Amino acid sequence: MAQTHAVQQETTAFKVGVLLNSIFIVLEASYGFASGSLALVADAGHNLSDVLGLLISWLAIWLGTKSANAKYTYGYKSSSILAALFNAVFLLVAIGAISVEAIQRLANPGPVAEWDVIIVAAVGVLVNGFTAFLFMKGQKHDLNIKGAFLHMAADAGVSIGVVIAGFVILKTGWFWLDPVISLLIAIVILIGTWGLLRDAMNYSLEAVPNNIDQAKIYDFLMSQPTINQVHDLHIWGMSTTETAMTVHLCRSTLDHNNEFLETMNKQLSDQFPLTHITIQVELGKVDYETTDTSI
Repeated sequence: MAQTHAVQQETTAFKVGVLLNSIFIVLEASYGFASGSLALVADAGHNLSDVLGLLISWLAIWLGTKSANAKYTYGYKSSSILAALFNAVFLLVAIGAISVEAIQRLANPGPVAEWDVIIVAAVGVLVNGFTAFLFMKGQKHDLNIKGAFLHMAADAGVSIGVVIAGFVILKTGWFWLDPVISLLIAIVILIGTWGLLRDAMNYSLEAVPNNIDQAKIYDFLMSQPTINQVHDLHIWGMSTTETAMTVHLCRSTLDHNNEFLETMNKQLSDQFPLTHITIQVELGKVDYETTDTSI
C-alpha cells in the first residue's frame, strides 16, 4: 500500500512537471523566434529534452507496475532502456542543428529583444526550480527520480545564465553573446546526453550498473562460512531502476538449504541495490575446466 501511494505521488509530480515544462517550451520557443533570440530557441530545445527525460522516467515507473506474462517474463521494464537510447540519439541530432545555427549567427550576429529574453528565461527559472522541488523528496531513495531532480535543478541554473546574458546584452549591445550562450547551452545538453547515451548503451548490453560493485558482492558471498566457491555471477539492469542478479554457489553442505537461501536473499537485498535475486546452490566444488568461470 505504501509503495502504491509513493507511485501515485511520483506520477502526480511527473504530470505537473511535464505540463508546466510543455507550456513553457511553447512560450519560450515562440518568444525566441519572435525576438530573434537563438539562446531562447536553444534553451527551448533543452527544455524539450527535459520533458522527454521526465517522460522516460515516468514511463519506467509506470511499466514497473505492470505484471509479467508468458511472452515477457520480466514484464516491460526494459522498455525504458530503449526509450532512453532513442531519446539520446534524438538529442544528439538536435544539438547538431543548434550548433550549426549558432555558428552561422556568430558570423553575422543580429539584434535581439533583450527584455523578452530576460523575462522568458526568468519564467524558466521558476518553472524548472518548481519542477525540481516536486522531485526533491523522492530523489533521496530513487535513482530514477534523482536523475529527474538533478536535470531540472541544472536547467534552472542554465536559465539563470540566459537571464544574465540578457542583461549584459542590454547594457553592452554585445549581440554576439546570444549565439555564444546558445553554444554553451548546446554543450550543457551534450554533457547530459552523452551520459544518457552511455548509460543506455550499457543497460542495453546488460552491463553491471554503475551503482553496483560486483567485486564487493563476490567478496560478500565468499565470506559466508559454508560457501567455498562462487561462479556464474551475473548482474544487469532489468530497467533504469531495477537490478537483477543470478549466481551459482558451491556449499560444503546442503543442510538447512531453504533457510540459507532465504538468509542470503535478505542480506543481499539489504546490503546492495538488488531487486531480483536468483541463487543456485551446488554441493562441493565445480570443475573449472568444464564450467563457465565468469564471476
